[in-house]
Amino acid sequence: MPVSTSVRVRTIGRCAAVAAATAATLLLATPASAHVEVASEGARALAENVTLNFDAATESDAAGITRLEVFLPKGIAPADVTYGKGPAGWKLAPTDKGFTVSGPPVAVGKDVTYSVVVRQLPDAKSLVFKTLQTYDDGRVDRWIELEESSGGGHGHSAPVLELQEAAPGAEPVAPTPSASPTSAPPSPSAPPTTEPADAKPTASDGVTASDGVTASDAAAAEDEAKASAAEDDGSSPALPIGIAVAVAVLALAGGLWWFLKRRRSGTA
Repeated sequence: MPVSTSVRVRTIGRCAAVAAATAATLLLATPASAHVEVASEGARALAENVTLNFDAATESDAAGITRLEVFLPKGIAPADVTYGKGPAGWKLAPTDKGFTVSGPPVAVGKDVTYSVVVRQLPDAKSLVFKTLQTYDDGRVDRWIELEESSGGGHGHSAPVLELQEAAPGAEPVAPTPSASPTSAPPSPSAPPTTEPADAKPTASDGVTASDGVTASDAAAAEDEAKASAAEDDGSSPALPIGIAVAVAVLALAGGLWWFLKRRRSGTA
């Protein structure tokens, strides 16, 4: 029985509708491929000096990625992470809970690939590296979810690194000492000197070598002053009387000498 033209048209229409729906679903699902991934070939628990490679896919068609902030899992300290490779001009900076890699914005539509070296991986089965992805227009993608969200959306799952079992004999290394400011020990201070309450000032108090006078010189001057004062205190009125008597004796002797001289001259 020949198929009518109307049946053929309806069949073609249904196929076209299915194809359109499929295409729309694929288009809407495209952002699901945008995410942050972390990988490390042959990563094992307790492995040392492990290179982790991160790949941050862009979700913006109007701005470039300029910064990635990573929150480290338990067992990895910020001081144990060093920068490997990344976009030109980008640098790593430690934070309280992880690290950031940032620099000039990359071209619009371009993903960011970078690597870091971890001193030692912790003894775990998997490691989660929650990441905040910032663009130069201020947009932030938050790759922090632990599982894919339900409801048909692509979600913002955090990058996860699966680890193999630790190698036989592997042991945790000592943690990296954190830098702390050093300060010089306080210098011992000399004990304060005390003087008796009844102490009296001496002549040498306040005298220094810069004054040109020593303590012994000051003491000698003080003794001399005391002696002079004692002499002044012990003087009596007899001193001026003695002087007058001496003058009189001299005058008498001079007169006698003059008299005898004239007498000899007259006799001659």
